[in-house]
Amino acid sequence: MDAMRILRESGVDLDSLVEAGFALYVGDAKGKTLLSLKKRYRTLLQKHLSDQNVALLISAASHLDSLVESESKGIFQKSKDPAALVADELIGMSIAEYLAGKKGLFNYTRYDKEKPGILSDLPPFMDDAVGALVAATMTRLFEE
Repeated sequence: MDAMRILRESGVDLDSLVEAGFALYVGDAKGKTLLSLKKRYRTLLQKHLSDQNVALLISAASHLDSLVESESKGIFQKSKDPAALVADELIGMSIAEYLAGKKGLFNYTRYDKEKPGILSDLPPFMDDAVGALVAATMTRLFEE
């Protein structure tokens, strides 16, 4: 399972993930340059994307988005992100907590609300899956 391939099919690349991650960065680099933080972040992203559980959840999000998109008159009513839809949040919460625990879950809510960078352009399941990946990776970046 190649999570990066699935993300690329949705128009997401590593640079856009890094940009989204640092869009909400407000911390102290503790003597490190922003460039070195971004390099470490990219490495962590690649590690997280190689995790089979993360890859499967991203794949599930992509598949569910295609179902939502193909639903013409059904429960989704062609809404970009239906208010009654919570399964997308569950995928995001699962990824965030799996990768970074409760801190990752807390950080995920920030990214889900703000939707920085590429997140604002993604369909409902992928924006939560990718948002969780970005948020959890930012959380882990500062735990090392």
